[in-house]
Amino acid sequence: MHDDRSLVESRLKRVLDERIRPAVYPESVPLEVGIWTAPDEPVPVAEGLAAPRRPIAVGDAWGAPWGTSWLTVSGTVPEAWAGRTVEALIDLGFDKNMPGFQCEGLVYRPDGTPVKGLNPCNQWVRVAAPAAGGEQVLLHVEAASNPVILDYHPFLPTELGDKETAGDQPQYTLARMDLAVFDETVWHLVADLEVLGELMAELPVDGPRRWEILRAVERALDAVDLQDVGATAAAARAELAGVLAAPAVPSAHRLSAVGHAHIDSAWLWPLRETVRKVARTTANMTALLEDEPDFVYTMSQAQQYAWIKEHRPEVYDRVKQAVAEGRFVPAGGMWVESDTNMPGSEAMARQFVHGKRFFLEEFGVENQEAWLPDTFGFTGGLPQIIKAAGSKWLLTQKISWSQVNSFPHHTFWWEGIDGTRIFTHFPPIDTYNCSMKGSEIAHAARNFKDKGRASHSLAPTGWGDGGGGTTREMIAKAARMRNLEGSATVTWEKPADFFAKAQAEYPEPPVWVGELYLELHRATLTSQAKTKQGNRASENLLREAELWAATAAVQAGLPYPYQELDRIWKTVLLHQFHDILPGSSIAWVHREAERTYAAVAEELTGIIAGAQQALAGDATSGTEVVFNATPHERGGVPAAGGRPTTPGRRGSCSLQQRPEGGYLLDNGLLRVAVDGRGLVVSVYDLAQERETIAPGTAANLLQIHPDFPNMWDAWDVDQFYRNTVTDLTGLDELTVAAEQPEAVAVRVTRSFGASKVVQTLTLTAGTKRLDMDTEVDWHETEKFLKAAFPLDLHTERYASETQFGHQHRATHTNTSWESAKFEACNHRFVHFAEPDWGVALVTASTYGHDVTRTVRPEDHGTTTTVRVSLLRAPRFPDPHTDQGLHRFRHALVAGATIGDAVREGYRINLPERRVPGDAEVAPLVHVDNDAVVVSAVKLADDESGDVVVRLYEAHGGRARATLHTSFEHTAVQVCDLLERPLGTEAQVREDGIALHLRPFELVTLRLTRTGATA
Repeated sequence: MHDDRSLVESRLKRVLDERIRPAVYPESVPLEVGIWTAPDEPVPVAEGLAAPRRPIAVGDAWGAPWGTSWLTVSGTVPEAWAGRTVEALIDLGFDKNMPGFQCEGLVYRPDGTPVKGLNPCNQWVRVAAPAAGGEQVLLHVEAASNPVILDYHPFLPTELGDKETAGDQPQYTLARMDLAVFDETVWHLVADLEVLGELMAELPVDGPRRWEILRAVERALDAVDLQDVGATAAAARAELAGVLAAPAVPSAHRLSAVGHAHIDSAWLWPLRETVRKVARTTANMTALLEDEPDFVYTMSQAQQYAWIKEHRPEVYDRVKQAVAEGRFVPAGGMWVESDTNMPGSEAMARQFVHGKRFFLEEFGVENQEAWLPDTFGFTGGLPQIIKAAGSKWLLTQKISWSQVNSFPHHTFWWEGIDGTRIFTHFPPIDTYNCSMKGSEIAHAARNFKDKGRASHSLAPTGWGDGGGGTTREMIAKAARMRNLEGSATVTWEKPADFFAKAQAEYPEPPVWVGELYLELHRATLTSQAKTKQGNRASENLLREAELWAATAAVQAGLPYPYQELDRIWKTVLLHQFHDILPGSSIAWVHREAERTYAAVAEELTGIIAGAQQALAGDATSGTEVVFNATPHERGGVPAAGGRPTTPGRRGSCSLQQRPEGGYLLDNGLLRVAVDGRGLVVSVYDLAQERETIAPGTAANLLQIHPDFPNMWDAWDVDQFYRNTVTDLTGLDELTVAAEQPEAVAVRVTRSFGASKVVQTLTLTAGTKRLDMDTEVDWHETEKFLKAAFPLDLHTERYASETQFGHQHRATHTNTSWESAKFEACNHRFVHFAEPDWGVALVTASTYGHDVTRTVRPEDHGTTTTVRVSLLRAPRFPDPHTDQGLHRFRHALVAGATIGDAVREGYRINLPERRVPGDAEVAPLVHVDNDAVVVSAVKLADDESGDVVVRLYEAHGGRARATLHTSFEHTAVQVCDLLERPLGTEAQVREDGIALHLRPFELVTLRLTRTGATA
């Protein structure tokens, strides 16, 4: 037989595009349209409905960037359409290739009831089925003219990312505005042909199934009268019925489809627009659930539910009803889909606390899964946090984006730094925006790396990023693939049902130990420095506010600010969303974030001050109380306590000029040499007689690189950036900044490009650290600024702090996996060590760093260089990223153990506070082993007055300790993160609460106070 396959396939494409799809709406009449444009920000619905309209017609321009226009569409159903299905077709000027990234709308009835959202893939509104002739149609559309930021030529700098710079030129042209007859038979024929045509393209050319489908399609096309598609659609469908009815083979891959719309809580749009995106999407999805009995939809991010509860209560009522019916499924149990690299220990825990508690209180739903499809990598501390929150599964898709190494599993146990294992699934469909294309379904089956041992994967289905969700077309295609020969089987299921089945099928999957590093988007550890500093400062202030407010409540009877702390935590957690904290959002988002962090700091500082004043005693005594919020004793002040100042010196420091230029700083423990260029050429540990800095090198060396990645400017730094580097050794000025017995310091001033940097290097009495305060007035473009510290250390790995512990990374590049980690994350410290001596570099606000090693030809010693990442200057999506003044604080700690690294990391982040007073402030709790670190002291969220203490083993070894309290208590229970008892009583002895912790083990204790009241 002659091979006419290509001929039939080409025929199918043209007939579908030019004849059958247009025949879904065979008759139409134009609607009348009026418009009113809000003068500034979005207005309440009632105001938008009542505002006067002016006429507008198809072809007219509308919509300034970030504007809101209210459209009214009206018309009359023709008498001839009586008894037929009629829909309104509303095209605001959509580009079908950009769902979620352009203009959108929400349709209302005249009484203000929301109907559904409008987007490029969802332009219809059902008017009547069946319609009555002469029926009047009146609909209102709240239309958002969000500009296109990520255009066909992506990553071009644009001023459209901020309302203040975007201008007022209309962005869109009004397109189709019609009433139309909807031909359901033709619509089904389209779905039949799309499914079979897409399936056919994935089947082997020499297989019989492909040819069976081809001949059925040919017969169907023969049956269609191209001049009267509607009249012949049923006959064409009959020709396809047989091949659509052929069942899947028993070994077919099984896909659990989950309705989904990954909605970024901010990205190429501001937070306020996400509120409306969520309302549009959830309005669509609740309507779709009513029409499609098999459909299941899931949405994560408790914050997004809270938004529609506050701003669109009518939509929220529909969501609550659908949740109660088990069709609309809250997923993930987190406040937002946060970044997981940079949030601190407590913040990562509170993502689950606030997310899960919201779902429990609002819906009675307890999530078992963490749902993070788009987060940029996962730290080794996360499995323990997931488990401590009462969950046991994780889903993500993003690791499939890695540039170098293909992850070896799709379903596996993920083991964290403490040994906790979480059953984890990466959907092999490699997208969180599945649209039910045959190519996607076939890719999932082919790509699944656990085949032969497992046969089940998940497909998040629906338009996402900017929202939109699942469409009726996706549901129609899924229905045809429920049991179809040649295809994976597709069934709508809840995430929990998928995970339960997958784990039952595959109870002993392979194990992956340690972080899930994304080999992409590494620059998100540095972009938008002020956002990152705001996050770190907020986390530190929240720790202090809870600690001192709890102490003041227990010891002084001061009311505990439950509501204020709850609200502030949620604000901080929102800004840890994976496109805000990583610095990958538009300028508007980061401008707002800076203001928000300032307000958070002001309010938390007020809470801290009020609590400390209540504890400090007589403010007129002439003395001060020093408060220490760190988990370790400092300067004679106990951890989490306060003590009046006492005279005394910890030693003395000296500063002298070096004959060859520069200065020598000495405190009896360290001797630091700063050369005539203002570079640190020696940090000598006097007790150990050990040099920190590698011979022939200089530390605190600022280096600048060109930084123009191949794509994803704010997100990425590509490895070739290292090929070109400029050492910033030019000196404007080197002066003495301080010369006191307690501390000596030098100040270094440099200029480069259009920028200037001032660094103050300080050596304090009684310490083995060199503090570095760096102020940069940054005006570079597409540059990357780092500070290098070449260490005279031979080690194959180093420690990097993460949540509730630290993880190790290689210093070498033996494999492609190690080579790909050329930029990595730390929290407060990185630590390098030989068996008897080590060095820590601690930071108050930076996260990105890189580590390299070389062997010196002169003495064959190893130089291990760590470089902290300070600033970048990408131009997309914010063309002015990081321009302006920045301040960073770091410290180099010589002779440091891992315990020293932990202690100094807390010290630099939690400076002591001094308050007028004379009282001794006893810590509520203290631990007699420095390896056990208290991460939170607070009152229980249920306002019972119980004290909650969270602690963890921080050194990576087993630890025995006793927790002592300064208040009487009647019970001590071990709890989960949500402060719910786990049924385990703590071991209480006469001298305190006995603790026996595994390496990095996290424990939450709830102490019921004697006679406490809320």
